[in-house]
Amino acid sequence: MPMILFRAFVTLLARVASALFVLAGAMLTYEVIARYFFTAPTIWAAELSQLCLIWGTLVAMAWCLRERRHIRITAVISLLPPGPRRVADIGAMLAVALFSALVVWKGWEIFLDSFERGRTTGSMLDLPSWVAELAVPAGFAVLLVQALIEATRALRGEVIEEGHVSE
Repeated sequence: MPMILFRAFVTLLARVASALFVLAGAMLTYEVIARYFFTAPTIWAAELSQLCLIWGTLVAMAWCLRERRHIRITAVISLLPPGPRRVADIGAMLAVALFSALVVWKGWEIFLDSFERGRTTGSMLDLPSWVAELAVPAGFAVLLVQALIEATRALRGEVIEEGHVSE
């Protein structure tokens, strides 16, 4: 049951990311029209669209890993027989998990420092810096769990074709 819930959570995050990308595009389109056709630029469009892109990218990472939609260099791996290919896949997923754990740890420290100090972006909108910084440990925490799931799947011999959507 927890795996089904986590899978649904990752899918939900991917859909949220999609909405954030559309929202960023809409805000930037509005900004261009307001600035160049009406000489009335906004103070919010650039910064909020950046936030959408940051959060969208980072919360979509686990879905991209699960669905094998990330960039992979397979020139050597594709030449390996199934056994060594599986070992390489397990090693890669464990490397992703280790890197993600480090980013969660350091990203949380950066977020917490900004939160405690009340650091802001310094822009006209002057949003708290932690709003963007929280996306890093949050996104990488979900990626960490997904990488461990993928390592387990590879250990069991479950093969997923690149670019295959498993939903």
